[in-house]
Amino acid sequence: MFFLLSKTLGTMLMPVNFLIGIGMLGALLLATRYARSGRWLLVVSVLLLALCGFSPLGRLLLLPLEERFPSWDPAHGAPDGIVVLGGAIDPDLSAALGRPALGRSGDRMVATAELARRYPKARVVFSGGNANLVGDDSAKEADYGLSMLEDLGVARERLEAERLSRNTVENAEFVKRTAKPKPGERWLLVTSAYHMPRSIGLFRKAGFEVEAYPVDRRTSRSDVFQFSSVSTNGLDRTDIAMREWIGLLAYRLTGKIDDLLPGPSQK
Repeated sequence: MFFLLSKTLGTMLMPVNFLIGIGMLGALLLATRYARSGRWLLVVSVLLLALCGFSPLGRLLLLPLEERFPSWDPAHGAPDGIVVLGGAIDPDLSAALGRPALGRSGDRMVATAELARRYPKARVVFSGGNANLVGDDSAKEADYGLSMLEDLGVARERLEAERLSRNTVENAEFVKRTAKPKPGERWLLVTSAYHMPRSIGLFRKAGFEVEAYPVDRRTSRSDVFQFSSVSTNGLDRTDIAMREWIGLLAYRLTGKIDDLLPGPSQK
């Protein structure tokens, strides 16, 4: 049920989808006796789309997410294992092309391969299935993820796949079953910096303590107030940030995480 709601209601609440919906409703109302309300909805939707697209709003929403966890300190010593969350590869496009199709979060793959080379004794687990709500879900991201990591120089015998997860909740639960971490082992979690608070909260709830290795940063303090010259960039950042904030709120309200904005462990 939670997966269904996230793929329906959650998608509808994304700023771009929501504002386009408001605009379409306004356009329909123009042909009715509520034409005045329709004009207002059209104006509001256009203005808010421009705000999301050109203003620093997306950067401002992303920054507290991305700064929640600092960069990992290698002085902590070699980890026993590395978990990388899916989201970097489009499984359906990969299946169509016959090779891994890398998306905007490709930094996750590069960082994982680099860590694997730096720590040759660490196990590497890729977590990602297929998040299609309807249609064919036979293409699994983990299969293409392992293939790409092999191409990047990671030995196949070190790689393990978790192929069933469709969202971050399932990432945490299913990876724990796959990795079977032993007491005293140290595992790194590789995912986008903006996605790290939600991921860490869910892994903690699943009883799998991991150390954050944030990558794929989308903003910084130096450019947080910078306006976008290309509206699609700003809209993308706003959608990404709002998806995370809505996810954090939903997970907190449903008890899937213990804190609204999980942060570094105080141990």
